[in-house]
Amino acid sequence: MILYKQAPALLVIIPLLSAFAINIGGWFNHRSCFPIALAAMTATLGASLLTIAQVLQTGPISYRLGGWPPPFGIEYVVDHLNSLVLVTIALVSLLAVIFAKLSVEKDLPDKIPQFYTLYVLLVTGLLGMTITGDAFNLYVLLEISALTGYALIALGDNRALPASFNYVILGTIGASFYLLGVGHLYIMTGSLNMGDLFNILPNLYATRAVFVAFLLILCGVWLKMAFFPLHTWLPNAYTYAPSAAGCLVAPLVTKVSVYIMIRLMLSVFSSWYVFDVLALSGAIVWLAVAAILFGSILALAQKDLKKMLTYLIVAEVGYMVGGFWLATVSGITGTILHIVNDALMTFCLFVFAGIVVYQTGGQKLTDLQGLYRKMPVTMTAFTIGALSMIGVPPTAGFFSKWYLILGAIEAGSYHFMAALLISSLVNAILFFKIIEIAYFEPMTDHHGGKVHETVISEAPFSMLLPLLVVAAGLIVIGLYSGTIVTNIIRFSIPAGL
Repeated sequence: MILYKQAPALLVIIPLLSAFAINIGGWFNHRSCFPIALAAMTATLGASLLTIAQVLQTGPISYRLGGWPPPFGIEYVVDHLNSLVLVTIALVSLLAVIFAKLSVEKDLPDKIPQFYTLYVLLVTGLLGMTITGDAFNLYVLLEISALTGYALIALGDNRALPASFNYVILGTIGASFYLLGVGHLYIMTGSLNMGDLFNILPNLYATRAVFVAFLLILCGVWLKMAFFPLHTWLPNAYTYAPSAAGCLVAPLVTKVSVYIMIRLMLSVFSSWYVFDVLALSGAIVWLAVAAILFGSILALAQKDLKKMLTYLIVAEVGYMVGGFWLATVSGITGTILHIVNDALMTFCLFVFAGIVVYQTGGQKLTDLQGLYRKMPVTMTAFTIGALSMIGVPPTAGFFSKWYLILGAIEAGSYHFMAALLISSLVNAILFFKIIEIAYFEPMTDHHGGKVHETVISEAPFSMLLPLLVVAAGLIVIGLYSGTIVTNIIRFSIPAGL
């Protein structure tokens, strides 16, 4: 019962304390790092499941830290929206740490304690940002996750260093925009608690300072989520990051940033102010259309597997931003569902890319030749992830896209619907191109000669397990999408839409 009530705090405390344990244990024995990280991520997933069970049973949770009542003290707020995101973060983090073990030992043998310390601190920041009800506390946790993300990416090869530096510069600019916006709100209201701001701001909607604060916060969050045209840091950062880091950063960072945008718009400024008073939806949906088309077209031009996937992330961010700014029930439903679905789809594809790098030593599309014969299990899981990205039923990606298309029709935004359909077509071309290379093209040796005998050579089980679990999950979540929408997501839709 005590664990049940303290689960919201344990979500942040467990990974935070485990970072210290990993760092200390790593001084004495590198082998102790992975078991500690694995135990921490398992316990964190357990805490997230207890938390969502509590929300489903009793409704939203308000958890006070330090005994200080809000708005004076920091408050954790868990409702249907962020409880779903918390479970997604915890699940992906657990699966990613299982995958990471052998990849880290191969790629970063001298940096194992540093990797796992940064890993669990990044998870701490992501969970904290999702659960906090304080606008300034969100900034602190945003920087914790950002700084650890920069460092994880920089652990890669020489190409990762300039990519990480570019990420540092643009990420710092984004954080500064957010902090300036929160500063404006504090000057106007004297409060940093999101619930308190929600109650005070309606009397100040007519002031220009609130509008400026909203724009600053929005631009800062857009930089963090790599929303077009503020996406330039993302492709190189995620392409050249170590595989073990990419499998955590790529699925979660942009999706949590989308959640933050939704949380701030609904829980601080209100849907009425954002959609009705400001009336920016039309322009932002057009930006989302540009993001979808730009990301999809550039993905077509790539010969590097990871870079192709990174441009698909740019397009997927356009899906979610545009879907939310449609300001319709179906659009917002599709956006929230797509946060979960895209996190799992991206994880599936980046784990596949990591396995390819581990087994073949390369990440070019040509390195995929003959893989259906050499790694049939891996390629089967990849195919499920690819079908979900395309939007083929009954995979999860179909259902979130279906809601997004319905939302576009409800809003009369047929240009957004067209962009979604074009993007799905491009995804089909991209992934069937990969399938063609991996299935039909024969394997070659290092000298370009054909390999006549193909020996099945799957990745080790600890790398395959997360891939198989998430591939199965994409089908299960697709089949239960209606249940998730009915029991969780519908409670997150603003009244009056």
